[in-house]
Amino acid sequence: MTLAAIVLTLNEAHHIARCLASLDGVADTVLVVDSHSTDETAGIARSLGATVVSHPFVNHAAQFNWALTQLPPGTDWVLRIDADEYLTPELAREIRTRLPGLGPDVAGATCCRRIAFEGRLLRHGGLHPVRVLRLFRSGRGRCEARWMDEHITVDGGTVALDGALVDDNLNSLTWWTAKHNAYASREAVELLNLDHGFMARGDRAEINAGAQARLKRRVKERVYARLPGGLRALAYFLYRYVLRLGFLDGAAGARFHILQGFWYRYLVDAKVAEVKRHMARTGCGPVEAIRDRLEIDIGA
Repeated sequence: MTLAAIVLTLNEAHHIARCLASLDGVADTVLVVDSHSTDETAGIARSLGATVVSHPFVNHAAQFNWALTQLPPGTDWVLRIDADEYLTPELAREIRTRLPGLGPDVAGATCCRRIAFEGRLLRHGGLHPVRVLRLFRSGRGRCEARWMDEHITVDGGTVALDGALVDDNLNSLTWWTAKHNAYASREAVELLNLDHGFMARGDRAEINAGAQARLKRRVKERVYARLPGGLRALAYFLYRYVLRLGFLDGAAGARFHILQGFWYRYLVDAKVAEVKRHMARTGCGPVEAIRDRLEIDIGA
């Protein structure tokens, strides 16, 4: 069995060595697709044996699907991992021992994703365990064509691995909020698309991205999206922080749940409202308004 790992990067010098170290003995090939980093990301990755290629970034889905076309012939399995993530030893061992014995009816494998914030693993607020599909047979999986909340979808059945990968970003809070500001623009595009239908929706995740992903997608698009903007952000925060016991994660958890569970969601709603006001004021369509106010070119 040969396994290739794909890592998408942009200025990930703080993380890339840790990520690649966790792939040692697991991945036969590591393909780093870099979006023209200005730090030492590419050099560090090359020094650790990764193949590094540069490609302009539009969104994560487009970048990952392009990366699939760059894998070596004969690759059997593909692993998607972010630069600020790493495999736990348990998951690495499970990949080595379980994947070779899976039958051809199995096209993908899910694992648990743990989230750390300020160096603390979060255990509450509905964040543990989060199950994600990150492993799939080459040629039988790809990423949904979405601007945000994209999933890997596969042609065939899946199995569940017990091990976990950890999302532990080491950058500053200033960096984190800037990243989530960009995420909020892409999330706003997805919500606007539910109302205006200006691009195809990647609903294949309803089929095989896992039960947790299917439930999350249904609740988000059929319940959350229909609630009043702003109010739904507050409701979501209270659900996570109070009903799902997020307050038990201490001070670090409080900051994470407030910022990611409320501030981020409220920012998304504010951007949606901004685009709609621009449409009402100018008479333009959603694609033009998104370009003007969110600086996102849907046509790209």
